[in-house]
Amino acid sequence: MPLHTNEKYKQMIKRFSPKSPCFKNCVRAFFVGGLICFLGQWLFFLYGYLGLDEKAAGTLVTVSLIFLSACLTAVGIFDRIARFAGAGTLLPVTGFANAMVSPAMDAKSEGYVMGVGNKMFTVCGPVIVYGTLAAMLYGVILWIVSLF
Repeated sequence: MPLHTNEKYKQMIKRFSPKSPCFKNCVRAFFVGGLICFLGQWLFFLYGYLGLDEKAAGTLVTVSLIFLSACLTAVGIFDRIARFAGAGTLLPVTGFANAMVSPAMDAKSEGYVMGVGNKMFTVCGPVIVYGTLAAMLYGVILWIVSLF
């Protein structure tokens, strides 16, 4: 009995696809993600040492990691780190900053308004919109629950 086209295709893909070094990728992601978290914690301690309270230090850590990630993306270093570490660079703040800056850098030749400004939110725009809508929905639900 002949195999269906989908089954033949799946067998061909399995035979010719390179094997993924899953364990090595996980170890790299773990250590690079850990280094990014270590940097964030170190910045938190530094800002606390400089006299800031915990809330202000936490905010500055977030801003610092976003700024550093955006700068490293702009000069092309973040992409090399991401190729090495894979998911380890997708920590929420650094991955979000990279997702905003990368399309903007690609569209730089189209100008600052129609290129950079337009492309900056192609990936992150839906995240911002749906995050804001979800926050509003949760706020309304919490308000309604608090009435009872």
